[in-house]
Amino acid sequence: MATVDEILHPIAVLIDELKNEYIKLHLNSIRRISTIACALGEERTRKELIPFLNENNDDDDEVLLAMAEKLGVFIPYVGGVDHANVLLLPLETLCTVEETFVRDKAVDSLCKIG
Repeated sequence: MATVDEILHPIAVLIDELKNEYIKLHLNSIRRISTIACALGEERTRKELIPFLNENNDDDDEVLLAMAEKLGVFIPYVGGVDHANVLLLPLETLCTVEETFVRDKAVDSLCKIG
């Protein structure tokens, strides 16, 4: 039987990767952001993860694209449609980046949650 530490270790690794400056590790973590959100729970996702993502949006275009894509299907992880408004600010911010393909994906995601 797995211990709590054995279960939580992969989540801790993903969270560390989310903060990592190396693009490949950061991108891996963004692609698995739903796993992090599940581990944190809805309230911590709303109060900690989403603000963190919004504050750290000066990443590589590939990371920003993955974030824009993932946030479009993130409603269940923030507590449902009653809390979907927390996704607006990071997506609106992504709509202002220079790269067109990132902006387009952010707009698509806004349409999905809107």
